[in-house]
Amino acid sequence: MPDDSRHSSAASAEAAGAALPLAGLRVLDLTLARAGPTCVRHLADWGAEIIRVEPPGASDALGGARDGFDFTNLHRNKRAISLDLKHPDGHAAFLKLAETADIVVENMRMQVKHRLKIDYDTLSARNPRLVYASISGFGQTGPYSTRGGVDQIAQGMGGLMTITGEKGRGPMRVGIPINDLTAGNLLALAIMMALYEREKTGRGRYVSTSLLEAQVFMLDFQATRFLQKGEVAGQAGNDHPVNTPMGVFPSADKPINIAASSPKLWEVFCRVAGREDWLDKPEWKTAEGRTKDRPALNAAIAEVTRQQPSEYWILKLEEAGIPCGPINDIREVFEDPQVQHLGMVWNIPHAKLGQAGVVRTPINIQGHTPGIRRGVPGLGEHSDEILAEAGLGAEEIARLRANKVIGG
Repeated sequence: MPDDSRHSSAASAEAAGAALPLAGLRVLDLTLARAGPTCVRHLADWGAEIIRVEPPGASDALGGARDGFDFTNLHRNKRAISLDLKHPDGHAAFLKLAETADIVVENMRMQVKHRLKIDYDTLSARNPRLVYASISGFGQTGPYSTRGGVDQIAQGMGGLMTITGEKGRGPMRVGIPINDLTAGNLLALAIMMALYEREKTGRGRYVSTSLLEAQVFMLDFQATRFLQKGEVAGQAGNDHPVNTPMGVFPSADKPINIAASSPKLWEVFCRVAGREDWLDKPEWKTAEGRTKDRPALNAAIAEVTRQQPSEYWILKLEEAGIPCGPINDIREVFEDPQVQHLGMVWNIPHAKLGQAGVVRTPINIQGHTPGIRRGVPGLGEHSDEILAEAGLGAEEIARLRANKVIGG
């Protein structure tokens, strides 16, 4: 894994943590799986104090094995308490924590938080400044609100699988949990807006999104093609749905991406390819014509591009100002000099491996350098100190532990 001298120093990040933009905010993290933790990860990386709340004896199903690649990537920069919210004493302890919190984040099924009496109305009555943030599968209200949802279900219900992959191959999922990730990103944005409003009003707010809402939002221009023109998009494989040429083309060694669909770029591309005669071809003179005749156009371009290796074309096209690039596997991504320059890897302390590589935040704020202040906490690792900070005495904490209300 490439070394990242700009971002890998945990010690310097710890020292700088107090100066990060979200320093001083306290977050109670009740999230499971991926969507909720994606939201909390933004807050954690930018300086918020995160208290992860899990039930005693929590299984690996809450985000994969605690020492696995997935859990470590999602749950850095946190402390952890193991607390039985179903037990009256555990519930009471949680309410004490909520009184000191700025933000609560959860992605349980809609009805679960109400059954546990940790919903927004309950907590905001004790802490009016609280920003309470929820992610669900399909929304907090409506006919599907009580259903559980996972990323691929939302990909299917939200139309993505019918516009992904090659024509005639049937529905195809995207290779990452795109709804989980986007819903988490959007919820983090909603939290920031609610916090900004709180600065003016002094009161918190309930904010939410869902996997289905995130997916419909991400349909973007494919959605407005239908809403405005009645066009139901289908699968287009590696071709752009409406712009040509824009897609994957062969070279002498491996495929590359080329985007030359605008009138100006198409003219330049024809000259770089040594096929200025294409500019005189009637059916290719307009963007609409090129898209209508896409199979023939793509085949003609392929005959030219496969005569030289990928590096040749990338150099020539870049020099001409035509967007292009290699198609990398995951290893090649992290070997790419630009990715290494951007410092997209953080190394975190790891109980078994010594250290483990995770993906750094993609957000850059001038004057701030976020980093790893803490590794992934063990189950309930900080239970006693967190409860003590909430005002519980040593005897009361010991009693909770003896009654198995807390773990760790």
